[in-house]
Amino acid sequence: MEAVNTSVADSRPGEEPEDNGANTPGTPTLGQVLLAVEELWPESLAEEWDEVGLVVGRPAATVTKVMFAVDPTLAAIEEAIEWGAELLVTHHPLLLKGVNSVAATSAKGLAVHRLIESGTGLLTVHTNGDSAVGGVSDVLADAFGLDNVVPLAPAAHGLPEEGIGRVGDLPDVMTLGDFAARVFEILPSVAGGVRVAGDKDGLVRRVAVCGGAGDSLFDAVRASQADIYVTADMRHHPASEAREAAIDGRPYLIDVSHFASEWLWLPAAAEALGNVLADQGHDVEIRVASTNSDPWDFILTPG
Repeated sequence: MEAVNTSVADSRPGEEPEDNGANTPGTPTLGQVLLAVEELWPESLAEEWDEVGLVVGRPAATVTKVMFAVDPTLAAIEEAIEWGAELLVTHHPLLLKGVNSVAATSAKGLAVHRLIESGTGLLTVHTNGDSAVGGVSDVLADAFGLDNVVPLAPAAHGLPEEGIGRVGDLPDVMTLGDFAARVFEILPSVAGGVRVAGDKDGLVRRVAVCGGAGDSLFDAVRASQADIYVTADMRHHPASEAREAAIDGRPYLIDVSHFASEWLWLPAAAEALGNVLADQGHDVEIRVASTNSDPWDFILTPG
C-alpha cells in the first residue's frame, strides 16, 4: 500500500514497501515531532541503563516523512534514505554503549555518516516504548487476544498501567499447542521460528508476555500465576531453572525471535504518531520499514 499522509504504509518484513528548506504550512519541525513522541513514549519511562531519544538530527529541520524500524541497521538506514525520510525511528539504540569514534571504518560509524550526509535524523524509542501504554508488550497482548491486561513489572515512575511486560487472560482456555500455533501465525516469519517448552496438550489461560529479551522477569512471571510466558532470547540457564522450579509444568515457555516480537509494535506506533501529528495539524507521511533485521538466515532441526 502506498504511504499516505499521517498514516502507515504497513508491510511485513522482507516485502517491498535533511533540512529541506523553509517550513511549509502543516509541515512540522523535527523538534515538534519530538514533542509528539514524548507525549506517546515519555523518556522518563526508559530503564536507567537505556539510551533513548534523538541520536542524529537538527531540531529545526523540517520533517515530511518518517520511517519506523526495529533496528538501525545499514539496510534500514538505506531504505529510509531511498524513500526520502527525514527521520528514522528505531526501537533499538544505535549507540547503547559509549564510543570514542564514529569513523566510517566501522558499521556504526558508517551509519552515523550516512544519516548526517543524507539529512536523515535518527530517534530511539526503546524501553520507554516497551513500558508506555500501547507499547510493545501491549501490542503483543492485544494480538494474542488477552483480556484484563496489567503490567508484568510496573513502572517505578509511571502510571499503574505502565511497565515492562504484560499479563492477562485468554477469553477461553486453549491447549499449549493451539496457543503456540496462534503465536507462530501472528508473528513475522523468521528463520528461528517458535520454540515451546511444556505439555502440548496442557491447558493455558493466563498469559504473560514481554517483547524482546525477557528471561530476567521469571520472578514476576511466577508471581503473576501465568500458565505460560512468551518472550524472546531465552538463555539456557534461566529457561532451565524456570522449568525446574515449575509447578505442574507451569509456567510453560514460548521463545520467539527478538526482532519478530518487537516488529508487531511498529505499525501501531506509526499509526499512533500519525494520529498525534494529525491532531496537531501536521502533514507527515509515515511508513514501516520492510527491512528484516532478524540476524538468522536458516535453521537445521532433527528430522
